[in-house]
Formats: sequence, C-alpha cells, structure tokens
Amino acid sequence: MPFTICTWNINSVRLRAGLVEHLLREESPDVLCLQECKSPIEKLPSFAELGYGNIVARGQKGYNGVAILTKEPIEEVSAFDHADLGHARHVSARLGNGVIVHNYYVPAGGDVPDREVNEKFGQKLDYLTAMRDAFRAERPERSILVGDLNIAPREDDVWSHKQLLKVVSHTPVEVAQLGETQEAGAWVDVTRKDIPDGKLYSWWSYRAKDWNAADKGRRLDHVWASPDIANAAHSSRVLRHARGWEKPSDHAPVFATFDL
Repeated sequence: MPFTICTWNINSVRLRAGLVEHLLREESPDVLCLQECKSPIEKLPSFAELGYGNIVARGQKGYNGVAILTKEPIEEVSAFDHADLGHARHVSARLGNGVIVHNYYVPAGGDVPDREVNEKFGQKLDYLTAMRDAFRAERPERSILVGDLNIAPREDDVWSHKQLLKVVSHTPVEVAQLGETQEAGAWVDVTRKDIPDGKLYSWWSYRAKDWNAADKGRRLDHVWASPDIANAAHSSRVLRHARGWEKPSDHAPVFATFDL
C-alpha cells in the first residue's frame, strides 16, 4: 500500500498549530514528522480530531523537539542522544508495515564554521559523527530517515555555491561529514533521486523582505531511504507555497510517497 511521508521544521508547534492543521487538511500525509517543536511532550497540541491520534515524540521547553504523527498505530523504536548533548533531536518509530521512520533535527551549528571559536559548530560535527558511527554499527534496513539536517550538500541546493562556501550549512567540512553519514547507512537521497537536476530549496531566511522574490534558499530538509526500499519512493516535492502562509516557519514541508 502506498503511503506519503512529510517532514517539516515547524519552528514552534504550539505557535503554529494552525499551520499544522492546515497542512493536514490540505495534504493529508500518512506520516508527518516535525522538528524544532519547542515544547515539552505533555504540552504538544493534539491533532487527533484530524485523524492523527498516534504520536511518538521527544520534547524540550523552548528548544529542539521532534515528533512523528501518523494516521495508523505506530511503535516507538529509539530516541538517540547523539554526542551526549542532552537535546531532543531524534525519535524513531515502526509503522504498521514494518518500516522504521527516523526523525532527525541536526544542530544548526551557530554562525562561525570553526569549532575552536564556536562550540555549536563542534557539537554539529560531533553529532554527525555519532550518527555515522551508529549507522556503521547497525546498517539500516527497510528504513526512512527524514528531518532538518541543517546542511545543503549540493551546489544546486543553495542559491549561490560560491557565496555560501564559508557559511554554516554549506561549508565543505559539513558537506563531507554529511556525506560520510549518508554513506555509512547507504542511504539514498530520495528527493534528489526524484528531482535530480536544478535548484531546489526548503528553507528561506526570515531576514529577506520578500523571500519569494529574493529566492535565496537552501535545501536543509531531507528524505532518505535505505537501499532496499529506495526504489519504492516517488513523487517527491517541496510545498514551497507553505513558506508564504501567515506567520510561517522559515522551512517548507518536504514530501515523498512510498509504494510499500
């Protein structure tokens, strides 16, 4: 049976619960993975009236936070604290068809791409290293990894490769680290499998007066699949117009459908 998965950095689920409701009504994904929920689990809004009464989550007051919402029952599998940061940045669940969904919110890394002067950048690299090592230790099977990975790896994943080479999220060291993480699990970048060519973004800064006209975006949000199910994926897309909703997140939802 086909199912559609959506990943979205919501940038405060309590503040933008109305936008989540709008998305669920408009798009009706089978699985919705949210990042940067910025809420303890007990204060997460309920979307059960819209048919999403199943949830696994990890939360923190005002920071981080990840949640997986589904129409069908799910079972929590794990919640990794990579690099021992004490952050709510990962949770995974097993769907009824046996597929495991990993929902990640990788640290942003601060403003300076130098771990000697910026602790947050070091934490980001350490987090990615721990992810890589986890996938090397246990190669994922029948799995999907989604989330805000806070790295735009390809030259056409950013509005200007040359101008962003020294900007956190597109520096060579980050791109290389993400590549090692992807290779460790033999993960397939489903979005770029489906949309192999051309500029593609999922994030636009709040700083631009007109984000759409400036279009200085980055593809920070990803959908990966283990090789055994990657060929079942199709219909990848970024819901770009959601970035223009009232009081939006700076990220747009990213979708993929799997025939499994």
